[in-house]
Amino acid sequence: MNAAAGTLAAGIAPPSAEFAQLARARQETLIKPRGALGRLEDLACWFAACQHRAVPRRIAPAITVFAADHGVAKHGVSAYPAAVTRQMLRSLGEGVAAINVLARSIDAEFTAVDVGVAFDGAPPAGVHDERIAPGTQDLSVEPAMTVAQVQRALDIGARYARVAIACGCDLLIAGEIGIGNTTAAACLISAALGADPASIVGNGTGVNAAQRAHKLGIVRRALDRHGSCREPVDLLASLGGFEIAATTGFYLESARAGVPCVLDGFISAAAALVGCAIDPALREWLLASHLSGERGHGAALARLALVPLVDCGMRLGEGTGAALVVPLLQSALRLHAEMATFAEAGVSDAV
Repeated sequence: MNAAAGTLAAGIAPPSAEFAQLARARQETLIKPRGALGRLEDLACWFAACQHRAVPRRIAPAITVFAADHGVAKHGVSAYPAAVTRQMLRSLGEGVAAINVLARSIDAEFTAVDVGVAFDGAPPAGVHDERIAPGTQDLSVEPAMTVAQVQRALDIGARYARVAIACGCDLLIAGEIGIGNTTAAACLISAALGADPASIVGNGTGVNAAQRAHKLGIVRRALDRHGSCREPVDLLASLGGFEIAATTGFYLESARAGVPCVLDGFISAAAALVGCAIDPALREWLLASHLSGERGHGAALARLALVPLVDCGMRLGEGTGAALVVPLLQSALRLHAEMATFAEAGVSDAV
């Protein structure tokens, strides 16, 4: 393990098996056939373990979106020009992007952070300035970042996790924007899984078949340049992006503080894979929200041993898939807390 990453991940303890058992015992007494609520029962027990409460409280979510540009975007790997990153960053600051709408709908604390968008001057109003550089280098011909830049991005992500937790939030979601970042994520996932990139590279922002073939060639070139190194921080430096590294730090710090995270889609899965390579204990604090429309997302989740809650064919990013399942999680907790037991309701149990 890279020493710098090791200090970040120090102290990750697992959720409480004792409180998971207490929650499971309560589930067995509620007025329903045992197991009738399926995964909702498992979710309630997982949150009980995370919160150290037999009856977990209603969750208070926070969404932090990290934005950055990618040098590889100059190769036309996206259906949109690189300028869209900064245009979307302005939309985040104005509160009009999809994730802003969903954040309001679930009463989530919302923060947008510029960790490496390519433009002059300060970020738009409503966006925090943590810019490391104006985008990464072209990962197809050289490392995307230096190790020092990766460490800075990890530290930024960790700091914003601490900020959210200090505000009383106990469920964290990381979102991202960055033209070219599905290419970086495909590189990271292919390398982490040792997979043929043809099974991982998808259509990203909606490229056609010819554009996907071109994107696949760029990913293959990057992986050939990178070689077989699997050290997580070196992997991030070589093939990642500022927003992906910040998300990795965000997840690790949240787990260290004993706060669960809901993964979004393809990009967040890449960050989670790297984070679990830094410290496998992270995995116990992660929940997969949805199965992305991106080709390699299922393989990444399988490696993480995470089963997504929904499949809506989404591939937007921004944290939208993760935000979408928060009402489902809240429902699981309310059912666990508010349903009567057989004894309380005077209902006969199964014989």
